Amino acid sequence: MLKKYALIFRSLLIVIDACLICTAFLMAYWACRYFNGLTLGQDPFGHEYVLAFIAWVMLGEWSLYTAGVYDSFRFKQGRTVLLNVMKGMVLTFLGLAVILYVFKVQHVSRLLIMFLFVFSVLLLMMVKSGIILFMRHLRRRGLNFRNIILVGTGRRAQKFMRYLHQQTQLGLNVIGVIDEDPARIGTVVQGHTVIGTLDQMPQILHRQVVDFAVFIVPRNSLSKIEPAVKHCETVGVTTSIAVDLFDFKLRMKQDNEMMCGMPMMVYEPTPDDMSALIVKRILDIALSTAALLLISPLYLTVAAFIKWTSPGPVHFVQERCGLKGRKFKLYKFRTMVVDAEARLKDLLALNEMQGPAFKIGNDPRITKVGKFLRKYSIDELPQLWNVLHGDMSLVGPRPPLPKEVQQYDLWHQRRLSIRPGITCTWQAGGRNRISNFDQWVNMDLEYIDNWSLFLDLKILCKTIPAVLSARGAK
Repeated sequence: MLKKYALIFRSLLIVIDACLICTAFLMAYWACRYFNGLTLGQDPFGHEYVLAFIAWVMLGEWSLYTAGVYDSFRFKQGRTVLLNVMKGMVLTFLGLAVILYVFKVQHVSRLLIMFLFVFSVLLLMMVKSGIILFMRHLRRRGLNFRNIILVGTGRRAQKFMRYLHQQTQLGLNVIGVIDEDPARIGTVVQGHTVIGTLDQMPQILHRQVVDFAVFIVPRNSLSKIEPAVKHCETVGVTTSIAVDLFDFKLRMKQDNEMMCGMPMMVYEPTPDDMSALIVKRILDIALSTAALLLISPLYLTVAAFIKWTSPGPVHFVQERCGLKGRKFKLYKFRTMVVDAEARLKDLLALNEMQGPAFKIGNDPRITKVGKFLRKYSIDELPQLWNVLHGDMSLVGPRPPLPKEVQQYDLWHQRRLSIRPGITCTWQAGGRNRISNFDQWVNMDLEYIDNWSLFLDLKILCKTIPAVLSARGAK
């Protein structure tokens, strides 16, 4: 997704809410003392209040999550988010009441519980309202957008476009419209240009940065969109299909995800366990920060050796493709001579990797210090800054060069559907012993399809001995 810090944002919301709930408990505590006329030296509250405090915080976080408070604000109105906050806190209140009854807790003031509920609701609603207003302000200024390809130009599709024009705070950017009729290419529909047909979807998705495709087509066109939908799945683009195909006079229950007032069927080709993804991002930040602090002496020593033994900068900065093909600056310790890129064309015939990637043994462009750094993957350490910045993760498919992506087969593109990483399955297992790019991609796709936090930890644990032993290094 285009939202660069989506996982950080959601994890921060959880932490902020926990702090607010704790603050509400302290406010309720002092309010209860005040109404009971207690002085500073008087304290009738015992261990039961500690248990009530722990139960309130844990129940509060669980209830807010269950009520959908941590789902994306992008497709929701402000009052819906605030209503979810109220639902979550009512559920918390009822849960605490049950716990106090079951464990026969009789000395917790009912006045404190009343204050606790009121203060929690007020604090959470105030902060949530402020966050919603701030995020929508950013989107109105052109920040924090997701790119959409819209398939369809009919009445319902145009209604969808008009809604997006009116609701700029949603952060949805239609980068182009697809139509069945080739004659409509180049025409403008509700301010958006028709950029191609369904048959041209593969080429369009290959050259554009697309977060998800939205199909809003009439019933008689559903069979025609199947190849395009399958292609979106192949390349890792999230797909939404409008299913409001019938004009019912009676209100029917909808179990599908709603987008801009339309029920949608959503096909997600990448990991979508948001709670696990939040933990993954938190671990990325925590571990990369800790690693940078721990290796700072080594970092400075390596930088000094590079500067002393070879003219040129300490770091090698290169443009790479990240999530959904977005370009970013990747940092490494420089291990080659300064004119290495210019000399690449003379070495292409020696490429040992079958496919668009380039790998050779005994590369003449590598310096003596660089050879040692590569052997033990020390040259990759500056990428911890990329992880901290959010361009990369600790574990994920290696970020390719833009020119390599241009040579990708269609099925190769799905390896760009998640955030790239410093290490992944092929590095932890075979490192550079793998000489077939298709095998490399298959391992990346297997990682994407079977992703879990345990798998990430397993790969990290396997990477350390693989690096220390220099197994498969070049």
